[in-house]
Amino acid sequence: MKSIPKLIRRFVLILLLSIFLFLVLNIGFLVFYTVGHSSNGGPWTTAQEAAEAMTATEEGYTLPEKMQTELESKNIWAVYIDNGTLKALWHSDNLPDTVPLQYTASEITSLTRGYINDCPTFTGTGEEGLMILGYPQKSFWKHMYPSWDYQMIESAPRTVLLVLGGNILLVMLIYLGANSGLLRSVRPIVDGIRRLPEGEPVRLKEKGILSELAFHLNKASEVLQSQKYQLMKKDAARANWIAGVSHDIRTPLSMVMGYAGQIENLTYLREEDRKKASAIVRQSRRMKGLINDLNLASKMEYNMQPLVREDINAVALARQVAVDFINMDVEGRYPIEWETEDALTVCRIYADKELMKRAISNLIQNSMNHNEDGCTIYVSVAAGGYCVISVEDDGTGASDEQIEKLNHAPHYMVCDTNTTEQRHGLGLLIVKQIAESHGGCVEIGRGGHGGFGVKIVLPVKD
Repeated sequence: MKSIPKLIRRFVLILLLSIFLFLVLNIGFLVFYTVGHSSNGGPWTTAQEAAEAMTATEEGYTLPEKMQTELESKNIWAVYIDNGTLKALWHSDNLPDTVPLQYTASEITSLTRGYINDCPTFTGTGEEGLMILGYPQKSFWKHMYPSWDYQMIESAPRTVLLVLGGNILLVMLIYLGANSGLLRSVRPIVDGIRRLPEGEPVRLKEKGILSELAFHLNKASEVLQSQKYQLMKKDAARANWIAGVSHDIRTPLSMVMGYAGQIENLTYLREEDRKKASAIVRQSRRMKGLINDLNLASKMEYNMQPLVREDINAVALARQVAVDFINMDVEGRYPIEWETEDALTVCRIYADKELMKRAISNLIQNSMNHNEDGCTIYVSVAAGGYCVISVEDDGTGASDEQIEKLNHAPHYMVCDTNTTEQRHGLGLLIVKQIAESHGGCVEIGRGGHGGFGVKIVLPVKD
């Protein structure tokens, strides 16, 4: 269930990223909004610049024309108050009639903190007096009385961070709480999906946010289980049919072989008739072998053949099979050469001894069946990371097309489609099944002696 923590991490990361982006966008908007509504240097700065720009002349005090033009463009009035008399030494042309030209100390204090005639006022200190700038009504809002404790201002950054962290934690808790039902619903869904390809039945509770998905998973499981049951019935019927037919054929075939063997030994029959009886015996034996192969291939295909594994020396086993065939070859048409290196005397594999003997025997017999005029058969065992048992011959061999078909075309025992492209011959199929049941594989191709060659590759015993 590694996907559940991964899904939760994904949800949390998306949430954190959303909060981060939310904060960045809001801070950026706040900065943009603040900068957009601030004047050039601020009203206090403008007042100080105007105070410093005041100059004394023979006619009195005057403000540079550039500064006057700037103030008039923003509809700002100005008055310059003498430090000693608190009377106006200069004022702008747009000064309202309601603005006094003489002040008291308390009035100076009040206008510095607040307003004159609802116009926000800002002051700047000059050499001889105080510059007062009056801005249009509702252009600025001034705090007249509020004040804050210094410790509160000093700890403001830490307080903001704590509040921000608390808000993030609260949002996460709300988010996880709102999605807890989804997370509880996801776990059985993920578990059901994992079990489907493993062939296990799935039955989920059809409730919660993902109830519809659970319903469809249950339906899919029912269909797969039904198909699995039907396939098992079909495979069991086919395997039982093959086993039954094999059993029923053995009795009449034994009778045919027995009677043909008796006729073969009758000395008063013509030589031609006895040869025919001998041919009947040989073909009957071949039929018996094919029936045994068919039965074994069926059992191997449906995992009905139990494996009796034991520690085996593959070198000794392959040599024994080769010797058995040498002893049976009375006419000497199929000599067998042992090509295993002299230094290699042991190659340990963990396998079913009888099945491995059957696999090697099938390969030797295959060379005999496809070379009626005789050939030399070469048997060898090589050891390394794997145990490789090779059977080659110097016979007619096989074309590239035939080798490609043997390696890739489906066998009629394991395929019920493409009937025109299936391959026959149970010998190599059984060899492949035996190798795969032991965790190995089979390599089919040309041998090093010009003929056909097959290698059984098996893992060595640890």
